Amino acid sequence: MKKYYIPALLLCLLAFTACEKFSDAGDAETIEKLTKQVNVTLNSAMSNFTVENLKVKFVNYSEGLTYEKETDGTSLNMEDIIPGLYTITASCIAYDEEGGAYYLAGSLANKGVFPGDESLDIEMFGTKAADLMFKEIYYSGSIDWYFRDQFYELYNNSNKVIYLDGLYFANLYPTKATEILPLWESADTDNNEYGYAECVFKFPGSGTDFPLQPGESCVLAQWAANHQLENLSPNSPVNCENVEFEFYTGNAKYPDNYNVYNMEHVYYNGKSTVTKSQFLTSVFGGAYVIFQVPEGETYDPANNFSLQAKDLGSLYTVYCKIPIRYFIDAVEAIDNESMAAAKRVPATIDAGMTWVGETYCGKGVTRKRATDENGNYIMLDNGSFSYQDTNNSTDDFDRGVIPMFRRYNDEDNNAASGIPSWNPTIQ
Repeated sequence: MKKYYIPALLLCLLAFTACEKFSDAGDAETIEKLTKQVNVTLNSAMSNFTVENLKVKFVNYSEGLTYEKETDGTSLNMEDIIPGLYTITASCIAYDEEGGAYYLAGSLANKGVFPGDESLDIEMFGTKAADLMFKEIYYSGSIDWYFRDQFYELYNNSNKVIYLDGLYFANLYPTKATEILPLWESADTDNNEYGYAECVFKFPGSGTDFPLQPGESCVLAQWAANHQLENLSPNSPVNCENVEFEFYTGNAKYPDNYNVYNMEHVYYNGKSTVTKSQFLTSVFGGAYVIFQVPEGETYDPANNFSLQAKDLGSLYTVYCKIPIRYFIDAVEAIDNESMAAAKRVPATIDAGMTWVGETYCGKGVTRKRATDENGNYIMLDNGSFSYQDTNNSTDDFDRGVIPMFRRYNDEDNNAASGIPSWNPTIQ
């Protein structure tokens, strides 16, 4: 038996030595730097699109290395790269034959960049530029170890009226960033075609009940209460009792706010009702989606088994599939920057990720205002701010901010409140 143990020990020692040498590579006085050609291809549905502003980024989180370059073509050379493991993202704006704008993205996670293959190929997918977007998200909880004050603010970033009626909100699975990705039981599931949700809710309304004017936003609260009350969380940064919507699940411990509209239950664990004591998302950060079912199609995951899927690593919960072509906007949040390699949703959904960096700290993330090439803020036709959306949450969000509703609205040129006229608390 000893003749098997000795070589194994030597292999372990050699591997340990190699890892030590690799980890010290960034400190070496002389190191061979590499040039890699990056080629992007559009998926077949977008083969006739014109690409502009291709941005490629190499990030080695463990060594703190970042390389970034832009071009208007579909390939570029990234030069002087120190060998190592990188997360490589590519994003661009593409226009269809009718001039419609799309944000496309693709990525390679934990890709070894070493001498050898001199080119990297990234397939690009994407969605049409969002008119309705997540503007502010607060998920981390307050310093009182309290998480009932979570909220999600949606903003009309267009010059047209958007009706919220019948739109959907989903919390994707895995609900927390993890390097152990799901192994779906269905052979036909494809992460480039579907997102997988733990919970799905739907906005109420018959079609035109909830118009969101340009520059207006609505707030979806986990629980529409004044969280700053002494018996809840005096240090909470928000009072949610006057928001537009809440995720009420029928638990008397967290009573329904009758002055606020309830989101409708669509799906949880194979059923059309959410049977949890209270809907919440991870204080470490979740992946959030707003989506719309195209006219003429039916979305009923509780009764359509082809829209259900199980993770073979956790068979107790049945998740539902959402076609990515339904997506309007999506944001992925992670624990902190060091967890970037654990990104769990396809780059099609969000080419980057955002984070607060700590939990129970009373901080959130907010979308950046869009600027032109001279650094001036871009405004909507009515004078409200336009917000940045490159389908990359690393670039699009400011992190670690004190949460607030309708941030910057008092700085708009027209001094609009941003509160929709149908908010029940102001009628």
